[in-house]
This record gives sequence, C-alpha cells and structure tokens, in this order.
Amino acid sequence: MRIDVFCHFFPPGFLAERNRRAGSRFGTQYARYFEANPGLSSLDIRFRTLDQFPDVRQLLTIAGPNIESITSPPDTVELARMANDGLAELVSKYPERFIGAAACLPMNDVDAALREADRAIQELGFRGVEIFTDICGKPVDRPEFFPLYEKMQAYDLPILLHPRRTNTTADYPDEERSKFLIYTNFGWPFETAKGMARLAFGGVLERFPKLKIVTHHAGGLVPFFAKRIELSWDFNRTLMGYQDDGQTLSKAPIEYYKQFYCDTAIQGNTPALMCALDFFGADHMMFATDSPYDDEMGVRVYRETIPAVEAMVGGAADKM
Repeated sequence: MRIDVFCHFFPPGFLAERNRRAGSRFGTQYARYFEANPGLSSLDIRFRTLDQFPDVRQLLTIAGPNIESITSPPDTVELARMANDGLAELVSKYPERFIGAAACLPMNDVDAALREADRAIQELGFRGVEIFTDICGKPVDRPEFFPLYEKMQAYDLPILLHPRRTNTTADYPDEERSKFLIYTNFGWPFETAKGMARLAFGGVLERFPKLKIVTHHAGGLVPFFAKRIELSWDFNRTLMGYQDDGQTLSKAPIEYYKQFYCDTAIQGNTPALMCALDFFGADHMMFATDSPYDDEMGVRVYRETIPAVEAMVGGAADKM
C-alpha cells in the first residue's frame, strides 16, 4: 500500500458554500483553477484515477486558498467544520480509497481552531491538521499559534504545512502581479523554506521538540541549500556579529531544519528526491503527489512520482 499523505479534495457542498461566502474575495485566478481541474471535487474523476493505481490510498486535505484568507472569522469557523465533516464522510464511506484526513482549521480564530482540532481528532478520527505558511499575513511563529503546536505535540499527530503565495504578490516592485508562474514554481518552495525558518528560529521547535511538521514539496529550498544555510550561519555569527534577531537557540539552525518531515510531491525527479532524502533521512520522508494538480486530473502526478520514488537508492522507496 502507498499512502499519499498530501493530496487534495473538496467536498462539493463545502466548495459551493465556501465560494458563496467568499464572494469577491475569491479571486478569478482561483475560480479558473477549479473550473480547469474538476478532479478537485469529482469523486468519479478521483476514482477513475485511483483505479489506475490500485495500491494507493489517499489522506485527504482541503486545497488552497486557506479559508481564513478569503472569509471572515465566523464564516471560517463554520466552513472548517463543514469541510471536516465532508472529508470524514468520504473516509467513512470509501475506506478502500481514503485512509484518513487532515483537518481544515479556522486559523483566523485560534480558540475556534483549537476546538476544531480536538473535534476532528477525537470525534472524526482525523490523523493530523493542515495549516498554511501565511496565516492572514502573520508568520507561523507568532506566539498566538503556540497553543496549536502544544496541542499537536501532545496528540503526537502531524501538522501538514502547505505553502501559500498568489500571483498578486509581484516579483518586482514596479509590477502589479507575478508573471510566468514564478509565484508557484519558485515562490511556493520559498514560502515553505520561509515558514520552516520562522519555526526553527522563532523558538517553536525549541519549545516543542517532538512536534511533527510535514513540509510540502520535499522541504522546499532547504535540502538543496543545506550547506549554504550552515555556512551563512557560521559566517554571519562569527564575522558579522549576527544576533539571531532576538532569538536564542540551543543548537545550530540546521539541526532544527532536520526535525521537519518532507514529502515526495515534486512530480518526479529522482535526483531531487535523493537530495531531500540525504537531508531529512528516510524516516522523515513521506510519499505524496499533490494530486490532482496536473493536466490529467491526478493521473500524471502518480505516473511521474511513483517511478521516481522507486528509482531512489538505499531502500528508501521501501520505507515510503
């Protein structure tokens, strides 16, 4: 069995209600996304895809945009509950397809997010929660989010960390939007690395050393730049007098980065997977595809990812 730990689905009732409540805040970019990719909400398409890969079981998550970025707190609370109920129903009804789910949380109301995490885990049997690297413009190391980290460490269940960046974030100051898919092809790995840096330097992993955080897209930029991270830290500390921006760490930053988990959702590319494996280790690397985000409603990501994982050396593929 292959468990795809980072794939996405919208329960149809939730999707319609989310779009209605978001109104004009739901941009045309996202609207086109869902029109072009009906596999995000069609069980028929999802099942036809999975029929081609009978050893795959999916752990379901809600896709972006994160609901707190497009709805007000009262709506977000209700939508998160609706999303999780919808995912739980799918897991219960189709256990041969879906092995579990990670909860959608209303992160613009942290108290409500804590209650929904408890409900999803205790009542619905969810196996983790999903949050995004940008929470209403706030970094993930803000102390207001620490109670969630404390809770998930106590549950010994993972947080799935999804990058967030839109084409409205321009790549140059004199432009109004990102061009040429830079915001997703390169911006999302950057956002993942940025979120990891804030969790590492911001004291979250220092305070919650057993917290499990699964980073999307093979850990973003971190594995490839691991040696640069080490050298930059040593150079700036030794010669430049860098003072950690006020944070005191008990060990080198690279050791915190190694506490994260990563997935294989880079749509193939065995050498890149080996880079992530070398950094995180097989015990911190999980199979995932980012289904159904491709031009074949999820088929292509499996067709590319599975052989790339199987080509990895050192028995890593057997552990995922």
